Amino acid sequence: MNSPILIACAHGTSSPLGAAEVNALRDGIAALRPGLEVRAAYVDVQDPELPAVVAGLPAGEAAVVVPLLLSVGYHVKVDIARAVRSRPGTRAAAPLGPDPRLAALLDRRLREAGVTDNDAVILAAAGSSDPTAAQNVEELAGQLRALRSNRIVAAYGASAKPTVAEALAMLREEAAGGAGAGESAGAVDLGGRVVIAAYLLAPGFFHDQLAKAGADLVTAALLPSPVLAEIALDRYDAALAAVPQAPA
Repeated sequence: MNSPILIACAHGTSSPLGAAEVNALRDGIAALRPGLEVRAAYVDVQDPELPAVVAGLPAGEAAVVVPLLLSVGYHVKVDIARAVRSRPGTRAAAPLGPDPRLAALLDRRLREAGVTDNDAVILAAAGSSDPTAAQNVEELAGQLRALRSNRIVAAYGASAKPTVAEALAMLREEAAGGAGAGESAGAVDLGGRVVIAAYLLAPGFFHDQLAKAGADLVTAALLPSPVLAEIALDRYDAALAAVPQAPA
């Protein structure tokens, strides 16, 4: 009996590099599980769109949609849930985050960037209007705090508070010992740098915006890393285990 098809569903991006990284992630998933059919789908920006992929599945074939997303939010609760409901035999897995392995990967990115214990860290996520997404990011921030002694604050690129700009201003003022805005430009010398840990799957619009935020440095996105493929397969397996199999 064939394993259910894994639909690796990403957000979508107009960045050629970001798109290539996500495609490589799908290839990595397939390489880790020989014989498993892995199909591409997107909830925004790129084709093929998830509803069309689900509708085009072979008759009688089961499938699991694995969100290549870092938290629960609108795309998981609405777009993916709607697509899954549209076809019997299709189910949804949990998104990739939060997960301690992602915190370890962020820690590695910070170390690669030369971040020291004296630096303040903004854990920057894309953001969502769904409060569950912020809860997921805060959970990840807690996992990262268990690995590092830095001051770590979660912030968002859009749709949630604090914004990255707000977190940056707050940390600059903290580093300056509560000095006014006129003195805060020298905060780096007084209390270390303010750095952004990019909690983003791949390069693209949001990562580009982080580079313009005014932090002392911004880490690379999570991809490329083999750990993302491992987590995706764990989510796939968990989704299958959670639903009783029909009698043969």
